[in-house]
Amino acid sequence: MPGLTTAPDTRNGGAVVVERADLQHLLTALQRRGYTVVGPTVREGAIVYDHLSTVEDLPIGWTDEQDGGTYRLKRRGDDAVFGYAVGPYSWKRFLFPPVQRLWQATREDGSFTIQAEAEPAPRYAFIGVRSCELQAIAVQDKVFMGGHYTDPGYQARREGLFVVAANCMVAGGTCFCVSMGTGPAVSAGYDLALTEILEGESHYFVMEVGSELGAAVLAVVPHRAAGETDVERAHRVVACTAEHMGRSMETAGIRDLLIDNYEHPNWQQVADRCLSCGNCTMVCPTCFCTNTEDVTDLTGTTAERRRVWDSCFTTSFSYLHGGSVRQTVKSRYRQWMTHKLATWFDQFGTSGCVGCGRCITWCPVGIDITAEVRAMREDGAATRDHEEDGDAHA
Repeated sequence: MPGLTTAPDTRNGGAVVVERADLQHLLTALQRRGYTVVGPTVREGAIVYDHLSTVEDLPIGWTDEQDGGTYRLKRRGDDAVFGYAVGPYSWKRFLFPPVQRLWQATREDGSFTIQAEAEPAPRYAFIGVRSCELQAIAVQDKVFMGGHYTDPGYQARREGLFVVAANCMVAGGTCFCVSMGTGPAVSAGYDLALTEILEGESHYFVMEVGSELGAAVLAVVPHRAAGETDVERAHRVVACTAEHMGRSMETAGIRDLLIDNYEHPNWQQVADRCLSCGNCTMVCPTCFCTNTEDVTDLTGTTAERRRVWDSCFTTSFSYLHGGSVRQTVKSRYRQWMTHKLATWFDQFGTSGCVGCGRCITWCPVGIDITAEVRAMREDGAATRDHEEDGDAHA
């Protein structure tokens, strides 16, 4: 096959070029290896993650406009395949499903038979995973596999995963991954990583290999060694994206800032706007709260236990004997934000926020986590200035 090499060239960091016309070969190679290919596609007015059959299922020529409480799709002026930011879905819905059956019980002849869920874990190949999303998967790895107890379902899906990452070529209006140190350039956690290049009549992808499996898949995809111009173009794409973040967040001392301001009046100001709908937790790629439900059919012969996503914004989530621990919206929003940006460090050694901006975009009233941190920080600075002025005049 013209242009096909058996292994990536070692020049320019091993980067290679795959022409846009040859992208289908990558999907086909993954499908032939038994992967269920999942990636971005346009559905119901948004770019979501779903099963892909061909490259034509990808959001070719589409982009998104995002701001607080606002998401709109619009046509681009070119045929970019990955020319958008992130949509309402995150990859966790495939690794950590919203609804998962744990076991099923069947009554027969006066006795019960209990069967643990034994469905084999699917082997997914994710296409177009952004750097912030790779960081989010790494966070959930710590949650479900990093402690004394391992979630076997998550581990099975995670270990069978193949990742094709995509460096961001556009920044969304609510993105702030640069502030969190999580993007826009991918750095680890992928099998293959691509940067899309559109210049003049040229349309291709600069690809880098991140694993032996990635090299094996790439070996059957037509490609050529990347030249210095190709690599420079790829670097410019990422650099331009980094310069156009829609939001920013000052993270220095953020843990102590939130912990020390537990009774700050700004919590109530946010609560007065918050609907406590839980949208932010549903779209967040790192949130992991769940509930357990027992369900019985109408005949009473079959029952099953399910694990379902839950949210710390519901009053029932913190219910203990006698009532809910967090009865006010203020207490629930404060719990979410302080956990995400402060006490998550105590649990997992990292922030629970990767700067994807989904919680801002998909909040019905546009509550902005970066603005809330800024307001608390600025108010704290104003308070200190006032105290210093008082000391000077004492």
